[in-house]
Amino acid sequence: MAAAPTQSEKYEAFTALHQSPDLFVMPNPWNAGTARILTALGFEALATTSAGYAFSIGRRDSTGGISRHEILANAREIVEATHLPVSADLEGGFGDAASDCAQTVRMAASAGLVGGSIEDATGISQDPIYEFGHAVDRVAAACEAARGEPFVLTARAENFLYGRPDLDDTIKRLQAFADAGADVLYAPGLPSLDAIRQVCDAVDKPVNVVMGLMGAPFSTEDLHDAGVKRVSVGGSFARAALGAFMRAANEVRNDGTFTYAADAIPDADASSFMAPTDRTGQ
Repeated sequence: MAAAPTQSEKYEAFTALHQSPDLFVMPNPWNAGTARILTALGFEALATTSAGYAFSIGRRDSTGGISRHEILANAREIVEATHLPVSADLEGGFGDAASDCAQTVRMAASAGLVGGSIEDATGISQDPIYEFGHAVDRVAAACEAARGEPFVLTARAENFLYGRPDLDDTIKRLQAFADAGADVLYAPGLPSLDAIRQVCDAVDKPVNVVMGLMGAPFSTEDLHDAGVKRVSVGGSFARAALGAFMRAANEVRNDGTFTYAADAIPDADASSFMAPTDRTGQ
């Protein structure tokens, strides 16, 4: 059996994906089991999802809804379940201060992650986006903490998720985040392929786009042609799984039938993805 790759080797593989001329898809498992399945299906890297994890433990996905300790514990379980590089959704860095973002990045690297994202959303409904200068300072501190670590820092501009559809400001923020040292740039919720293309044309770092949330179902070919380097799916795989769960439950509750089982993965197939246990269950 080949030795498991080291964190440094995972980091090198992750950076190579960003330097390749091809687009790559980095789906989002929400626990160790889904990480094992996605690994077996042949993806080249994975990312955690705060939304998917929150739903799995009966919480809402919101700033303060899940602690930094919980997020990183879940991320560590995913890291340990796969040989692939794993990047984490680190939300807003778990604190307003730039130093909070830096500490979160250091802790993420210690958990075995080779990447993570810091967003500029405040979690305050009346004032949802950090002031420009402070947002840049927070990213700069996260980037400084990542220096010397095997860690790819992604900076997120959240305008379009919080009722501020200002493409010019979004691009200005992403450009400033790039200047501050971010390795990858990300503006979730961009409304059109043209907006995605404008972002990619305006920055000199790889761009991540999230699919499965809203808008037209662009293909990976469409996104590659627009200049996108990396595609994630956020919590949409988790919501798809919950959708299947609800359809099955409603069928049984409302119709008294069990036809949902025809679409269920066989137990043997599900088990084949998972780690074996010894006779004590360890």
